[in-house]
Parts: sequence; structure tokens; C-alpha cells
Amino acid sequence: MLKLCVAGAAGRMGTAIIQQAHAKGIQTVGAIEAPNSPAVGKTLQELAISDQNTEILSSDQLINALSEADVFISFTSPTADLTNIPIVVSQKKRIVLGTTGFTSEQNRAIIQVMDGQVPVVFSPNYSVGINIFFKLIDVLKAFPQNYDFSINEIHHTGKKDAPSGTAKKLGEIVSNTRGYTKTVTGRDGMSVRQPDEMEITSLRAGGISGIHDLIVAGPHEMLRIEHTAFSRDALAQGAVYAAEWLNKQNMPKVYSMVDVLGLT
Repeated sequence: MLKLCVAGAAGRMGTAIIQQAHAKGIQTVGAIEAPNSPAVGKTLQELAISDQNTEILSSDQLINALSEADVFISFTSPTADLTNIPIVVSQKKRIVLGTTGFTSEQNRAIIQVMDGQVPVVFSPNYSVGINIFFKLIDVLKAFPQNYDFSINEIHHTGKKDAPSGTAKKLGEIVSNTRGYTKTVTGRDGMSVRQPDEMEITSLRAGGISGIHDLIVAGPHEMLRIEHTAFSRDALAQGAVYAAEWLNKQNMPKVYSMVDVLGLT
């Protein structure tokens, strides 16, 4: 039976992951939170996360939390993962990493730590729908060059990074397909769009879990593709699915949800 260690266990994503896993009979045998979290020392049952008696440990006790786990799952912060992931790798545990907000340099560093060491799934978004969305962009290269591609993303007011990791990934795929060499993330005053620009806008409002909208507009028509996550459970479900898939992989490399879903 698959066993998990979940980082940020008392947070919104951590809780959703543990509950999605529990619904499938998957145990969370390890759980960590930041050292100053009031959840440290309490059990998942005490916090009404699940009926498991797993105690939430401080992140500085990560090795203990990992001891019985097969897969470590983290949707936390770049700072936390830059500290935690090398420890997880040293313990030879598989990793499902969904944290966003890494700088380009941090992203390269975290991949370098993981790649070739243990099996890893690293994705900016774990929803099944959004990853099929990524794949659909391949078909859109058929649009003539005078069609413009733009992305808009909306998330809850508490989201720290903008644009979202998912929007950046969409933008990267579109730019590779269309030959865009520059990304514009906001306009003010006189700012005419240039032919080499990829445009991404971000909104933060209320408790919106996540909306990603791709607009393809030509002189006489527009195509719009939208993905809406009803709740964090869409991401949590995908993360658990990725963990199940990853537990069967022996090749120590960094995979994506494209691999998990067989979309290659």
C-alpha cells in the first residue's frame, strides 16, 4: 500500500491531498509544517483532516517524517523546498512537487538536485484537465501568423506569485509554437502590442481556485479555451494520481504530468 509524507499538511492544499489520498485508502504516514506552525505536535485526527493519528512534525524533523513514506508530496514555497528537497533526495524517497513561484535560477537548482537521483514528478499544475489543455496547444499552431495568442489567469487573493506557474507554462508552450520572444505581463499607458510579444494577465479576487483562459484572436474571429478548477481538489486528485503512478517508476529522472497521463 502506497504511503505518503505530505508537506504543509495543515494548509489548504496539504489537507486536500491528504483527504483525496485517504478516500482511496492511501495512508499519510508523515506530515510536516513550518516550525512555528500551531499545527506542529497535533495529529491529523485532532485537526479534523482525516481519522489518522499521524502527528504533524516540524520541518526540521523531516527525516523522521519521511521514515515510513514511499512518496513525498509538496505544494509549499520555494524557500521551504530548496531546504527540504535535498533532504528528501538524500533519503531516496520519490517526490511529487507542485510548488510554484521559483525563479529561473531556483528552478534550475531544484531540478539539478532531483534529476538522476530519484523518480520525481514536477509540474506547475496537477489537474488532469489543464494538462490536456497544454497538449491542445499543439493543434493551435495551425493558426495563421496574424492571429494573436493571449492568456488570462485568475486566482484567490492569497496567491503570492503572478503570473501563476500554470500561466507561465501555457505561455512557454505558446511562445515555442508561435515564435514569441518576449512576454508582457501588464500594460499601462501607451503600449501597443508588438508581433513578438506573448501577453499574460493576472487577476486576484476572492476565493477563486483557478481559472486559465487562452484567447486566440484574428482579424475576424476569436477562439477561447478556458479551464476552471472548482476547488483545490482538482489539483489534489492529480497529485495523488501522480504519486500512485510514480510509485511504479524506477528510473531516477524528472517526469511531468504529460508522462503520468500518457500524453507523449
